[in-house]
Amino acid sequence: MSNTALLAPAPTAPSRHLHALVDAPAPARLAPPAPAPEATAAPGVPAGTAPRGFALYVGLDELKAATDGVSLATIVTALRQTLAELAPQAESYATVALAPAHAGGRDVDVVRLALHEPSAVARTKADTPDDDHVPGGVTIDISRRRVHIDSEPSSLTFKEFELLQYLVLREGRTIERTELVSSLWSHADGDEVPGERTIDVHVRRLRAKLGRYEDIVRTVRGIGYRFDRHADVVIRFGHGTPSPDRF
Repeated sequence: MSNTALLAPAPTAPSRHLHALVDAPAPARLAPPAPAPEATAAPGVPAGTAPRGFALYVGLDELKAATDGVSLATIVTALRQTLAELAPQAESYATVALAPAHAGGRDVDVVRLALHEPSAVARTKADTPDDDHVPGGVTIDISRRRVHIDSEPSSLTFKEFELLQYLVLREGRTIERTELVSSLWSHADGDEVPGERTIDVHVRRLRAKLGRYEDIVRTVRGIGYRFDRHADVVIRFGHGTPSPDRF
């Protein structure tokens, strides 16, 4: 499913907005409130740090949202409108969590892990070896920008790794060549932006370096490319891993 299809509001869904509850004004006869005391650290906040915002993880897929007459994009828009009313100076960033189809488990837990929420990731570390790679197969370490093939470090170039990472973070979704060009060369000057066929060259070189595991990067004829994970492929995420898709 493309980002456009994912983010488009349901055509028959009524417009919905969330509204903040505002306390009624105090009666005029009451004395003005006393000056606020000096700000103190919030409970549980380590010394020397200060809150800079918060993350709200929402577990909900498009099918469940549709049964409620909305879409994920509609909900995000409504939340942002409410935030703008409550705190006009607040900045926001919304990311959709992608997970393999039929992954199972509670939606919110899948979302937290897919977006690498620290406590959710910490619970999985006990089952993850500390080595940089595992014997045999392919180990793709996103946070360290490393790839090992059959226990040997690969020689991927910067752009080849960027291409592989982009596909890995969107596992199972077919990415069109135009999207790869616009995303991976978004800051390039006009003369430096490659044509769509140049993507084919980069993919061909990437596959050559993947050796016998080249088919993890599949061609979808007439459309683009897709990353398909095999049983002998290990993906390592970590803090700082790019988010897969954004609203």
